[in-house]
Amino acid sequence: MQTIRLVKPIAFVLGSWSCKPFPFFSATDQTNMLSLFEIAALLLALSAFFGWLNNVFIRLPHTIGMLVMSLFASLVLLTAEHFFPWLGITDTFQDAISQIDFYETVMEGMLAFLLFAGALHVNFNALRDQRWPITMMATFGVVLSTFIVGTGFWLIADFFGVAIPYAWALVFGALISPTDPVAVLGLLKSVNIPASLEAKIAGESLFNDGVGVVVFSIVVAIAVGSGAASEGVDVAEVAELFVVEALGGALLGLVTGWIAYRIMATLDEYTLEILISLGIVAATYAIALRLHLSGPIAVVITGLLLGNRGREVGMSEMTAEHLFSFWHLIDEILNSVLFLLIGLEVLILTFDPDHTWLVLLSIPLVLLARFLAVSVPIVSLSRFLDFTPGSIPVLTWGGLRGGISVALVLSLPESEFKPLILTATYAVVLFSVIIQGMTVKSVINRTVDKTLL
Repeated sequence: MQTIRLVKPIAFVLGSWSCKPFPFFSATDQTNMLSLFEIAALLLALSAFFGWLNNVFIRLPHTIGMLVMSLFASLVLLTAEHFFPWLGITDTFQDAISQIDFYETVMEGMLAFLLFAGALHVNFNALRDQRWPITMMATFGVVLSTFIVGTGFWLIADFFGVAIPYAWALVFGALISPTDPVAVLGLLKSVNIPASLEAKIAGESLFNDGVGVVVFSIVVAIAVGSGAASEGVDVAEVAELFVVEALGGALLGLVTGWIAYRIMATLDEYTLEILISLGIVAATYAIALRLHLSGPIAVVITGLLLGNRGREVGMSEMTAEHLFSFWHLIDEILNSVLFLLIGLEVLILTFDPDHTWLVLLSIPLVLLARFLAVSVPIVSLSRFLDFTPGSIPVLTWGGLRGGISVALVLSLPESEFKPLILTATYAVVLFSVIIQGMTVKSVINRTVDKTLL
């Protein structure tokens, strides 16, 4: 136990900090388990190696390249294990990956730092100008997509003779509907689009995951028949939960962000101010989790406040340069590790060939739901607001899914339906990040007026 305590700071550096101790480890410690330091070393070494390979030879966008190579490496290991089982290499990697609690690592660790880093670089004035489309897509759009995907998945499963309750189909709809802020913000770094459209994409991705997690929690409670959900769903209670989590998280972020930049305004020492930013992110997320508020929304608000108001009144030019560079580096490192993990998780994935068509058809189903979730708010608001031509196809194709969906599906309680939902989620995420991520530039070039860029 003393050894674990000594290496725990490494988990913090990786973004795996959590209110719960040691998210990398399962409840039962075994002598043949890799240590926390060994797992951290393995992930960092693989991230560095794959990053080098991609930069020198493959030249894909960094996060896409990381996912493609880790996925390819996983498939190679599985193939080698099939033909040369005596090697035992795959078993070593599978044991290491199985020790990682993906949900806690992402949702209660990495996500706080990734969302803060993303929000820090977003122009608040641009978000404010697009507040109504962002709010509509991040709330109504997520709920609409959940029911479209869930209903469609249930009907397709029934057509192919796969028995899955409607509530569990809605679980798939809930976890796959929010766009992933990590994947989306990474995408925006590599494309050139009008500022108003960029603000819509970034703002929606930063805020809709908080809504998505609440919807997911409610639907899972219904599916497993636990708690109050087994006696029926009280609409008023659900609405109250939304309000408390979202507004409470936003209020917490405003308070902690204000405290941080007021303290930083009394200093002119960039190393200490960077440390303050690290501490405020960790503290904000921890408090939100403890109070059952939306941690993602809280750190997004904190990041927006420090990146805009804090930069204006609380930082010198030297501090701002160093602080923003530091968080850009944190963003790149954690992105690399996260997409590496997504690819390596395939090593512990079980797939039933009988579900092939259902899994494949879930991809166009999710795209259709995304199209409607974007179109309905934009068409409704177009009477009052002007939208960039091509907004609907760009928002549809650029709404990537990623680590959040994978983390949510892996957090599901064990059931006979989890393997199917897990496989469908992975299919959608891989298609989204690789195919959509690599072709979104073409969609932008074909649909957006270049004079607006």
